[in-house]
Amino acid sequence: MALWLVRAGAHGEFEQKFLNSGRIYLTWEGLENENLSQAKDWLGVKAIVKKTYPDRTERIAGNWAGQIWAFAVAMKLGDWAVLPLKLKPAIAVAEITSTYQYDPHGEPLFRHFRDVRWLGQDVPRSAFDQDLLYSFGSALTICQIQRNEAEKRVKALGTSGWKQPKPAPEDSGKLAEGRVDLEQLGRDQIAKLIAQQLKGHGLARLVEAILRAQGYTTYRSPEGPDKGVDILASPGPLGFGNPRICVQVKSGDAPVDTPTLNQLIGSMQNVQADQGLLVSWGGFKSSVDKEVPVQFFRVRLWDQAALIRELLATYDKLDEDLRAELPLKRIWSVALQEEED
Repeated sequence: MALWLVRAGAHGEFEQKFLNSGRIYLTWEGLENENLSQAKDWLGVKAIVKKTYPDRTERIAGNWAGQIWAFAVAMKLGDWAVLPLKLKPAIAVAEITSTYQYDPHGEPLFRHFRDVRWLGQDVPRSAFDQDLLYSFGSALTICQIQRNEAEKRVKALGTSGWKQPKPAPEDSGKLAEGRVDLEQLGRDQIAKLIAQQLKGHGLARLVEAILRAQGYTTYRSPEGPDKGVDILASPGPLGFGNPRICVQVKSGDAPVDTPTLNQLIGSMQNVQADQGLLVSWGGFKSSVDKEVPVQFFRVRLWDQAALIRELLATYDKLDEDLRAELPLKRIWSVALQEEED
């Protein structure tokens, strides 16, 4: 069994298409009218690439041909594929169940595909060791993941129900082959630091600190049963302004479902809040995502990625004690050039 990395758009714009259709797609612009089954090997794929993109350099043509060849030729039935999600802090994992397929009548970007069986659509990133996250952070759109027996370990992780793995191998600090998404890797490290320092009721303390930095006056419930209310917040020095916000914070690694959202809405009514904020470290199940447009003017959802974004945006305004617990430093790096992926 091989393990493959696939991506659903540079910004995750095709993720729901992948997940809902039970397929992975080769969304490569310009290849809409090319049936790749005509190519039997890498050289055949490269010939198609050079014909389709005659202005590309030899290096880029070879890079692209390698990724397209992986999708059209190298993937086999029974191989697994990982899809790091951009829209939530999770990774989808699938088993490939068909050979390469081409539908000339399909939507242009979705004519090249393979059928898959999704084994997990929202596995928390925290379930994977750091060396695997390094590999999943490759800047390539499609590639095979091999370092440190990755395929064997991911399969074992799936067999165990996506439970936390054992410590990573000794060389886990090494980066994966090729360029890596350093921004995502940095956020993975921040997430692990938060998990170590502030999980449990400490996560509510972090959310409260962010709200205070945004100009809200807050009340945080003491540890213990909170009846669906972890934090109350409203603007102004005394907290008498609007909107009045009721906040519920879930620090577990499992994504929350609609009963938690419904509990928050009920709590909003009980405390006469105008709006609600549901924070879930483990993200949200698709049933909650479907409620986003319905509750758009009443409730906001923060998953792990959103919480870290808000943390970074307000970090300089947090109190010194909290910054000491979460020591962060801003850095600059060269942006990845998508054209050469």
